[in-house]
Amino acid sequence: MSTHSAADEHLGSPATQKVPLDSLPAAGPAERPNHRWWVLAVIALAQLMVVLDATVVNIALPSAQQALGFSNGNRQWIVTAYSLAFGSLLLLGGRLADLIGRRIVFLVGVVGFAGASALAGAAQNFEVLVTGRALQGLFGAMLAPAALSLLNTTFTDAKERAKAFGIYGAIAGAGGGVGLLLGGVLTEHLSWRWTLYVNLIFAVMAFVGALVFLRKGAPAERPKLDLPGTILVTTGLFGVVYGFSNAETHHWGSPQTWGFLLAGGLLVAAFTWWQTRTRHPLLPLRVLLDRNRGAAFTALAISGAGMFGVFLFLTYYLQSSLHYTPIKTGLAFLPMIGILMVSAQLVTNSFLPKFGPRPIVPLGMALAAGGMAWLTVLGLDSSYAGAVLPPLLVTGFGLGMVMPASMSVATSGIGAEDAGVASAAVNTMQQVGGSIGTALLNTLAASAATSYLATRKATSGALAQAQLHSYSTAYWWSAGLFAVGAVLTLLMFRSGRMDQSDQDAPAAVHM
Repeated sequence: MSTHSAADEHLGSPATQKVPLDSLPAAGPAERPNHRWWVLAVIALAQLMVVLDATVVNIALPSAQQALGFSNGNRQWIVTAYSLAFGSLLLLGGRLADLIGRRIVFLVGVVGFAGASALAGAAQNFEVLVTGRALQGLFGAMLAPAALSLLNTTFTDAKERAKAFGIYGAIAGAGGGVGLLLGGVLTEHLSWRWTLYVNLIFAVMAFVGALVFLRKGAPAERPKLDLPGTILVTTGLFGVVYGFSNAETHHWGSPQTWGFLLAGGLLVAAFTWWQTRTRHPLLPLRVLLDRNRGAAFTALAISGAGMFGVFLFLTYYLQSSLHYTPIKTGLAFLPMIGILMVSAQLVTNSFLPKFGPRPIVPLGMALAAGGMAWLTVLGLDSSYAGAVLPPLLVTGFGLGMVMPASMSVATSGIGAEDAGVASAAVNTMQQVGGSIGTALLNTLAASAATSYLATRKATSGALAQAQLHSYSTAYWWSAGLFAVGAVLTLLMFRSGRMDQSDQDAPAAVHM
C-alpha cells in the first residue's frame, strides 16, 4: 500500500496528529475487509511469481542447454545471474518502495519482471538468456520487498495479520516445490521457454489487480537516498553471493571464491559502520537490533540455506536414482506443500498469538532437522510411500512452523518509514541464505562423491552409490544447519507472547 500522510490514511484524524501508518486501523470503503483480502491475493500472486523463478527454471535447464548449446560450466549462470541481481539489489528495492511509494514500485517491478521473462524466454543464445535472468532478478528485487511491505501496512489487526502472514509464509515456503512441479509440466508438455513465459500470465493478473486494489499515493516525507550505503551494500552482497556461487565450480582455496567472499564481507562491514554515521541510512540499524527481530532474520537465513537440501538434492535423487519424470518429481513434492500450508495456518492463527515465537520456531527447526536426517536412509530402490513421503511431511510441517512465524515477527512493529527496507531485509536474508546453502551443499556433495569413488572402480553401480552418498551428505549438512537454527532461535527469541501494543512503535520494538 502506498504511503500517505497520517491524515489521508486515517479518515477523520487531525492532519497534525503524528501516528505511525502501521498502527492505524482500516477505515473507509477502500479499506473494508474484503478489499484487504483482495490486496493479499494480488501480493500473493506476485510473490509466487518471484519465488517460482528460483526453481521453475531448474528442471528446464537440460532442455535449454540442448537448445542453445551452452556448456556445463556456463549452466550455473542461468541460476546465478538471477540470484546475484536479486540478492544484491533487494535493500535498494526496499528503500525505493519507502521513498517513492509502494504501489508504483510494485507496478514497475511487475511490468519489468514480465518484460525480462519474455526476453529470456525468447532467447536464441546463452548471452540473451543470462541477461534476461539478471533483469528478472533486478525487477524481482523491486517487487518482493514492495509486496511484503504492502502486506505489513495493509493488515494491522492482529487476527487478520496472522491469517495474512500464514498465507504469505506458506507461499514463500511452498513456492519452490510448486516451481518444480510447474517446471516439469511446462518442460514436458510445452517447452523450456514456457517456464519463463508463464510469468507473463501471473504478471498480467497481478498488474490488473494492483491497479484496481492498491491505492495511489506517495510518502509524506521523502528523505534522501543513502547513495554511499547503497553502493557499499550492493557490491558487498554481490561479492558474498558471487563468492559462494563460485564455490560450486572453483575450490574453496581459489581467489575466485575466498577473494570475493572476503571483499564482500569487508564491504558489508563498511556498510554497517556507515549506517551508524549517515543521517539517512539505507537500512536503519533499529530495524535489525531488536532481539526478536534479529532472531527472526537468523531463522529466515538458516531455513533459506537448509531448504535447498530437500528441494535440490531430493529432486536429483527422484530423477537420477528413482528415474522419475519431471512431472512425477513435481507431484512427489505436493504432500510436503500441503502439510506446509496447513502448518503455516495453524502456527500463525493459533500458536503464535498464544505462545509467541520462542517455542514455535525452534521446534519447527528441530522437526526440519529430523526430517532431513531421516532422508539419509534413502536407497536406490526405496519406495516413495514408505521412505520418501514420511520425512517430506515432517520437514514440510517444520518449515511451515518456521517461515511464516519468522516473517511475521521480522516485520511486526516496523514504522511506515521503514516498512519497505525491513521487508527487503527479510527477502535478503532468505536469498543470501539460499545462495550460501546452494554453494555449500553442492560443494560438500561433490566432494563426498569424489571421495567415495577414490577407492572404487567407476562402474555404473559405484557411480549410482556415489551419487546416493553425495545426496546423503547434503541431507546431513542440511540437518545440521536446522539443528544449529533450533539452538540459536531458542536462545535468541524472548519468552512469552508478542505484545500487540508494541507493534505500534515505529522504531524500536519490544515483543
